[in-house]
Amino acid sequence: MSDSLMGKGLRSLMRNLRKVSRGRLSQDTRSRAGNTEKPRSEATKVRSPLSKPPRPNTEKPRSEATKRRGINEQPPPSQVTSSSHLIGDLKSDLNLFRALLGHSRDAAFREIRLGSKGQLPAALVYLEDMASKPVQIQTILRPLLLESRMIPLGNEIAGKDAVDVIQDAILPAGDVKRMDDVNLIVLSVLAGDTALLIHGSAQALVVNTRGWNMRQVSEPDNELVIRGPREGFTENLRNNVALIRSRLKSPDLEVRYRRLGFITHTDVAVVFINGIADPEIVDEVMNRIDVIQIDGVLEGSYLEEFIEDNPYSPFPQIEHTERPDKVVASLLEGRIAIMTDGTPFAMVVPTVFGQYLQSGDDYYQRYHVATFIRLLRLLSMFVSLILPGAYLAIVTTHPEMVPTTLLVSIAAQREGVPFPAIIEALLMEGTIEILRESGLRMPGRIGQAISVVGAIVLGQAAVSAGLVSPAMVMIVSLTGLASFAIPSFAIAIPLRLLRFGLMVVGSIFGIFGIMAIFMVVVAHLASLRSFGVPYMEPIFPFRAADLKDFILRAPWWAMTERPRSTHPIKLTRRTEEVRKVPSGNQQRRTTATSGKRGATKQ
Repeated sequence: MSDSLMGKGLRSLMRNLRKVSRGRLSQDTRSRAGNTEKPRSEATKVRSPLSKPPRPNTEKPRSEATKRRGINEQPPPSQVTSSSHLIGDLKSDLNLFRALLGHSRDAAFREIRLGSKGQLPAALVYLEDMASKPVQIQTILRPLLLESRMIPLGNEIAGKDAVDVIQDAILPAGDVKRMDDVNLIVLSVLAGDTALLIHGSAQALVVNTRGWNMRQVSEPDNELVIRGPREGFTENLRNNVALIRSRLKSPDLEVRYRRLGFITHTDVAVVFINGIADPEIVDEVMNRIDVIQIDGVLEGSYLEEFIEDNPYSPFPQIEHTERPDKVVASLLEGRIAIMTDGTPFAMVVPTVFGQYLQSGDDYYQRYHVATFIRLLRLLSMFVSLILPGAYLAIVTTHPEMVPTTLLVSIAAQREGVPFPAIIEALLMEGTIEILRESGLRMPGRIGQAISVVGAIVLGQAAVSAGLVSPAMVMIVSLTGLASFAIPSFAIAIPLRLLRFGLMVVGSIFGIFGIMAIFMVVVAHLASLRSFGVPYMEPIFPFRAADLKDFILRAPWWAMTERPRSTHPIKLTRRTEEVRKVPSGNQQRRTTATSGKRGATKQ
């Protein structure tokens, strides 16, 4: 009995030893084969026993860009590297463009056959919504499908030679470019061009067929003139450059293009006149534009915040305009224009403070009238900036400066007003600003009616209710009218902001506080630069020669020099001096004009 029990124990012991040896052997085998299991995160290690183990990852390794886009998405055109080139096989090249543009429903891929027997395959790639169909038919399809039948293509002339023949002898379009970079071809197609791919050629012909709907040239609403041109810029960059060239027919006019925005690929044009504009300022403008890194550029203000000298100042350091004649006049003075595709506003640099008080009317009217109007604008600027603060300073801090009769009248008007003078002024100014902003955001005619009627009704109601005094209503009204006399909206906004600060300081510290703030503002203006040019020139630093076209407007025959603030290469406007003819019946003539008349007679 004991022997049988001992035998059973030995057998069970042997079985356990075999199990242990097998487990160790399998573990050793696994360790020798290498552990291919990826290290688990802490969250996986503490997984509950009831959770299912993670399934092994059988996907192929993907790049970071593919992981962000998703496995089924095609890379956008902006991510095509510059090393992607056409290979010359039409089917492979078309598959590449379909992969890049196939997600756009308006992308068209039309395959055609060229040659006398149609033996040369080709294809057109374009966007239906961006390309002009009449232009395509007249300049591409009709010549390719008809005239190519009379020229041996294919077996006789193939590859690069076929591209030469098509560009030189078949396509009548003037703007035809050769490209082999897929990235550049895609960007051209997205801009409205049509790409012609030819089998056997690693180059594509890109034809300008841009013809999307755009706004027609019209008079700008923000810069109205009584006498002068009625044309304004549009949102199309090519049209804007053409408007400048139509007024400035000179071979010295240079236009440099840049493309900004990693996603939008917006075209930017820098326009200046060679021989007049300072090359150092031109290089500075180009350098500041070239270093801009941004996803998209939708308006010129995107660039303005990158290239201005002092971005923390509330005062504008770059002038904006919608008028081609104003841009041409600035170019003739040695300035530089920066134009962005998609906006009707052009930026002009360098800029001085006096430009914001000038208008196109100043140069189309008699210089006597223009000088008077400029002085009136200067007075309006000071009134809109200082009048409310000066009124509060006199009423609250310096009542002895007011005549007794007027002081008694003001005190009688404010007898029933429950608020202090500063609260009364801020309430009225805030109401005017709200009315101004609501009038701008509403449709034109309705906005004007709301601005005028709302100001009258609210002012009368406030006086009747005893919330404000009639004198404060008159002060605020004069301030608003004076601010509307400033021709530039860009300079009127910081003046409106300073007005509130002067009101608060004037009610607390009086005239001394206003003068202190005014001196700080003047010192700040004197410290500003616009591409290295002093902002307050020709006042700081003082240049007497440039005062002819600063506050005053001298006659054209007296302004023989360009402004020195722009550092022009050619300072004089004319090569001959203007002289007076002694006879009183004859008009003023110049030797240059006399020479032209003599040449015309010959």
